[in-house]
Amino acid sequence: MDRRHLHRPTALTALAVGGGLVLAVLPYAAVPAHAATTAQLRTDQVGYATGESKIGYLMASGALSGETYKVVNAAGATVASGTVGSASRGSWNSAYPDVYPIDFSGVTATGSYHLVVGGPVTASSDTFRIESAAALYGTLVSDGVNFYQNQRDGSNVIAGALNRRPSHLNDAAASVYQTPSFQSGGNGDIINGSSLTKIGGPVDVSGGWFDAGDYLKFTFTTSYADDLLYASARALGGAAPAALSAEARYGSSWLNKMWNPSTKTLYLQVGIGSGNASGSFLGDHDLWRLPQADDSDTASADRYAAAHRPVFEAAAPGTKIAPDLVGRVAASFALAAQAEAATDPAGAAAELADATSLYAMANTSPSATLESAAPAAYYPESIWHDAMELGATEIALAQQALGEPAATYTPYLTQAATWAADYLKSDAGKDTLNLYDVSALAHADLVTALAKAANTSGLAVTSAELVADLKAQVASAAKVAASDVFREGGNYASFDVDSHTFGFISTEALYQKASGDTQFAAFASQQRNWLMGGNAWGTSFMVGAGTTFPDCMGSQLPNLSGSLNGAAPVDTGAVVNGPNGTGNFSGGLGSLQGGMKKCERDAFTAFTGHGAEYVDDVRSWQSSEPALDMTGSAILAGAVQASLGDTARR
Repeated sequence: MDRRHLHRPTALTALAVGGGLVLAVLPYAAVPAHAATTAQLRTDQVGYATGESKIGYLMASGALSGETYKVVNAAGATVASGTVGSASRGSWNSAYPDVYPIDFSGVTATGSYHLVVGGPVTASSDTFRIESAAALYGTLVSDGVNFYQNQRDGSNVIAGALNRRPSHLNDAAASVYQTPSFQSGGNGDIINGSSLTKIGGPVDVSGGWFDAGDYLKFTFTTSYADDLLYASARALGGAAPAALSAEARYGSSWLNKMWNPSTKTLYLQVGIGSGNASGSFLGDHDLWRLPQADDSDTASADRYAAAHRPVFEAAAPGTKIAPDLVGRVAASFALAAQAEAATDPAGAAAELADATSLYAMANTSPSATLESAAPAAYYPESIWHDAMELGATEIALAQQALGEPAATYTPYLTQAATWAADYLKSDAGKDTLNLYDVSALAHADLVTALAKAANTSGLAVTSAELVADLKAQVASAAKVAASDVFREGGNYASFDVDSHTFGFISTEALYQKASGDTQFAAFASQQRNWLMGGNAWGTSFMVGAGTTFPDCMGSQLPNLSGSLNGAAPVDTGAVVNGPNGTGNFSGGLGSLQGGMKKCERDAFTAFTGHGAEYVDDVRSWQSSEPALDMTGSAILAGAVQASLGDTARR
């Protein structure tokens, strides 16, 4: 997830023949003129909620004539049937110039089904479920938490399917180094100089989660992920899985280590991505190994990459800190306080103290470059009012949960409203819910905090304005989806489309809760359909969800864990980046990195279209690397949608 090593895959397509793979050169768009019409049938492979709209997509290599469809249950009985309409939603690529929607929303009974098309063109879908919204979306939550458990670092790992072992125990006594300078004016990740400069330590930064398919740990991404986990547990209330709350606490416990309130120091990250130009020292991305090997790595070149990973400060002790970091981390502490307010008031008060002490250190007149990681190019952030709105809002909610008086929480509500107003009026980099924009969660929670407040007069923003912006975020994506072939509201020719799309699902639920308006419920369902297989590639982008899902992720843990009990382990719940612009694959995927196990499924290139490509290959970080923020967005989407119950979804 660190935007490194841009390549383009070759035009090789893997064909299944007799249980094996045969590589054949296939042009992306070639369909011989004399060939019979062929088709692909796409559905949400996980399933549909009982009362929501249910759409399948028939991708055809030519115009249809007289095709019919039927929905077949597990017993083989047809429960619904009809004629495939003649109105195509448009062309995907020249191999599939027509995509026909099939609406079977009338099927509402719970159970297992598959969709079958007959006539001149035949096709059959994967099996899917129809079940309650709580059951359907609950899978996203429970599976997503499993991924976080697999990403744990330190002594308290969970073995799980990947046979995890304790790792990076040396992080318990790590040295602090001066943030290095990087080549290309900070836009690259190659470090200048022959060594790093030690400025402090030791500090205990053990534990936490690996950021993505590598083993770096970032305060920026961890705090965002932790905010989502706590918000998810809060949305589900008593229905939240115990593992979800435990994982949220695991994240905030590590962030507690990254903030030293005594010295007013926030640590930015643990580890470096790349080494220096001469190769006298390497970085995390130069190695491909299981994490438990690092502590005993004695190679001189690996001294910063493995055994003694450096820690960097977000700012010098006692000086102001970038607000994009402060807001997210303070929110995590405050969310922890909310979670503990009823059962452990003393612990909640300690978390709240961390939140307020850090919040006070925010640099609210920052330079153009916001601190997020070293280098900043790993996670380039451009706005910060949304993060400060979130931090102030969660502090106010924590104070309210602890029964503190209005005089205590009103100043934070006032500041949250000010940051929200600044976001609405002046932030040129406004986006929708994802790692780089947390305004949707901040707005929704600020509405809640304002409703609990004794007096909200004179604030810089009103609840109505916040709800209106939530609606605008959903409506803008819904407008895009209305004209998209597969009703996807995001840009699948760019990075982070899966994260954005799960963000749409979350924001629709947050808006619906705040307003009671269900007009975008069907849009939210369509976004989940796309993520779970109702897309041109016919794959779910969440590991373990559906029939076809990422199998060759750009992640060291599943790639190197080997076979367990006779079967390859699956990193269930991991969400990958998904499709990306074809230009991001220019030059091919390159050779296997030393230590990598070959794993590739390149048949998806036959479905490249609309400027987007998807490759399931261990080398394809552009589309198949998982990350904390991707999976966290799926967990939040599942939690807030499940909390709505089986309300109107069409």
